[in-house]
Amino acid sequence: MKSVPDLASEIVAREGGFVNDPDDPGGATNFGVTIGTMRRLGLDLNHDGLVDAADVRALTISQARQIFIDEYFNRPRLGALPAAIQPAIFDMYVNAGTQAVKILQGLLHGMGHDIAIDGGIGPQTIRLAQTEADHLGDQALADAYGAARREYYYRIGDARPTSRKYARRQDGGKGGWITRAEEFMSPAARLTDAQHRARVAAWA
Repeated sequence: MKSVPDLASEIVAREGGFVNDPDDPGGATNFGVTIGTMRRLGLDLNHDGLVDAADVRALTISQARQIFIDEYFNRPRLGALPAAIQPAIFDMYVNAGTQAVKILQGLLHGMGHDIAIDGGIGPQTIRLAQTEADHLGDQALADAYGAARREYYYRIGDARPTSRKYARRQDGGKGGWITRAEEFMSPAARLTDAQHRARVAAWA
C-alpha cells in the first residue's frame, strides 16, 4: 500500500486548485480544502482577522496535504480499517467527510451485519470491515465500497439537478465524481459507458 503522505499528495493533485463554484455546497475550495474546514481550523493565513476566500486562495499544497493527513486520515482513525479500502475511504473523506464512513457502514449493513450508520470508526466498524475483507478478499471489498460510493454520487444527481454536472459530462459520459469512485475499483467492476448512460438516462 502507498504511504499516507503519498495518498494525500494524490488527493491534492486530483482535487486541483482554487474553485468557488456556486453549485458546490462546499463553497470556496483550494486543493480540496474547503472554506468551512479552514474556518473550523482557524486558518487566517493573511492575518486580517477573517477566514475567507482570500485565505483559501493562499493555502499551499503542503498545507493542504498536511490537513488531509491530520484531519481526514488520522483524526477519524482510517488507519484502523483494512488496508485495501483505506485509499478509497481517505479520498472520499476529503470529498464528503463522515459520509465516507457511512457508506462503508451502509455496505456492511447490506451484507447482513447489525451496525450503526453513524460515520464514526469504532471497534464494531473496524471488526466487521476486517471480517468482510477476510471473507470476500481485499479487492472484492474495495470494489464493493467503490460501487456503493458511485451509487451515492448518482443518488445526489437524482435528487439535486445542479450537481449532475459532477457525475455526468456534457457529452453524457462519466463525470468526475464517477471516474473518481471507479479509480479505486478493478476494471471489471467499473461501469461500461452504456451502463453509465442508462443510469443517468432519466436526468434532464
